[in-house]
Amino acid sequence: MPPIPGSGLAKGLAVTLRTMTRKSHTAQYPDAQPELPPRTRGVIGLFEENCTVCMLCARECPDWCIYIDSHKETVPAATPGGRERSRNVLDRFAIDFALCMYCGICIEVCPFDALFWSPEFEYAETDIHELTHERDKLREWMWTVPEPPALDPGAEEPKELAAARKAADKLAATQAAEAAQAAEAAQAAEATGAAGAKEAPSEGADGQPGPRQPGPGAQGGTE
Repeated sequence: MPPIPGSGLAKGLAVTLRTMTRKSHTAQYPDAQPELPPRTRGVIGLFEENCTVCMLCARECPDWCIYIDSHKETVPAATPGGRERSRNVLDRFAIDFALCMYCGICIEVCPFDALFWSPEFEYAETDIHELTHERDKLREWMWTVPEPPALDPGAEEPKELAAARKAADKLAATQAAEAAQAAEAAQAAEATGAAGAKEAPSEGADGQPGPRQPGPGAQGGTE
């Protein structure tokens, strides 16, 4: 059936009329704060303790708005005769929010969970150069990051949690074995001490060692 001429215009006018009859609602910001979803992409928070300076977030950023500086430090060997190792130390981590397009790629590619979304959005500045926030400011926003949603009860256990539990169980078993060995050594030492006390010579009334009893081979004399 061919469309009726002018039906599209009639539908558009109907939408306009319905909108005109509705009462508009204006939120008096900033007196009335908006109710944002918990996972709003407001700003990016940095948990620098997890950052290993792998530079993956800076390389994958399509706007090149992440600036990272670091230096290497030598870590002494953990055991005698071991090899010294070097590690990266974070010196600067800054994000230019004047260039950021809030795509979230940096958060997704971070392998160590050092970047998180925060619902904070009130960080406007009068100077565009002040929109480049350093790691101290990014860390302050970390405390506004909401907790992650609860997992589905039927979901599989995360691999990280399983690995951590396995390591904890292994450490507990090692400690229990060491404690058992220490207890056995203490019992053996007590038994050895008790046996030595029984074999010690008896003392006389004046505190001097008593006369030694002749052994079986000392009964007979010489021919």
